[in-house]
Amino acid sequence: MDQPIKSLHPLPARESSVVAAAAYAGGRRVAEIMVEEAGEWSRRPGHVVWIGLHEPSLELLRRLQAEFGLHDLAIEDALKAHQRPKLEQYGDALFVVARTAQMLDGRISFGETHLFVGHGYVVTVRHGASTSYTPVRERCEASPKALLEGEDFILYAILDFIVDNYMPVIETIQAEVEEIEDCILAETSTQSHVRRLYQLRRDLLRLRNAAVPLVEVCRRLEQPGLPGINASMQPLFRDVSDHIRRVQEEIESLREVLAFAFETSLMTGQAQQTEITRKLAAWAAILAVPTAVAGIYGMNFEHMPELQWRYGYLLVLVMIGAFCSVLYWRFRRNHWL
Repeated sequence: MDQPIKSLHPLPARESSVVAAAAYAGGRRVAEIMVEEAGEWSRRPGHVVWIGLHEPSLELLRRLQAEFGLHDLAIEDALKAHQRPKLEQYGDALFVVARTAQMLDGRISFGETHLFVGHGYVVTVRHGASTSYTPVRERCEASPKALLEGEDFILYAILDFIVDNYMPVIETIQAEVEEIEDCILAETSTQSHVRRLYQLRRDLLRLRNAAVPLVEVCRRLEQPGLPGINASMQPLFRDVSDHIRRVQEEIESLREVLAFAFETSLMTGQAQQTEITRKLAAWAAILAVPTAVAGIYGMNFEHMPELQWRYGYLLVLVMIGAFCSVLYWRFRRNHWL
């Protein structure tokens, strides 16, 4: 088995923005490289340079531009986050923007990955919340035959990794929504549950806006004519499109569930308020009887015959109790109490 080629001279410390930079040949890593020598490695026959950056400076991007001849507009887009997912072609090079997502502190945090893909090189630029692509690199290096395909396979592996990471986010939200639904059906939901449902629905809308445009990106990658994309890779990009459509279906289904849960929580709250109102009205009607009687006797009229009767006070109490008991029985029968 061929041994990986080692770099012949010691390398200086790598910049903090450069996560990884390596050259590959025959599907195997042959050297750790510096940005200043990336262009030379990429021009060697059968070699591919794969550089990973995290929130790089403009100066670092300019150095990469000098090495690979990157377009000014692509450099400008890669420097700034908040780009819409897209695919742009600049001559023989491609510039791809994808949105990443992960759960942080109960909310969906979004990041971006910008990819420069050209003959002999792939450069990834990550912004914001994004899972490290180290597992992607390790998976590719563990499969030299697949990595032998070159830069288009690396592009596919990264896009597939981004799309696959959408599903854990959806599953986490789905589990939380089921818990809130159980609280709603058990009539133990609170106002915080309603607010949480609204937050989750907004987050899912943002996730849909981040994921769905990748369908168009992959559709263009499926079609012939793009530089550096071999026909053998087109089915793989079609598979990524299928995954995105599945993610879209899951999002739409979950948003409907959230809408129903939100409406159910509101209806449950209204029903609880109505029930409380009925109870208050029923007790108010019951208490109205002794209040009215006490109000009459509190007016201190001089001629009230029952005041001179020995059992008058007892009779009034019995009548008050009887009226209140009848009212209580009727309200209980009508499920007001």
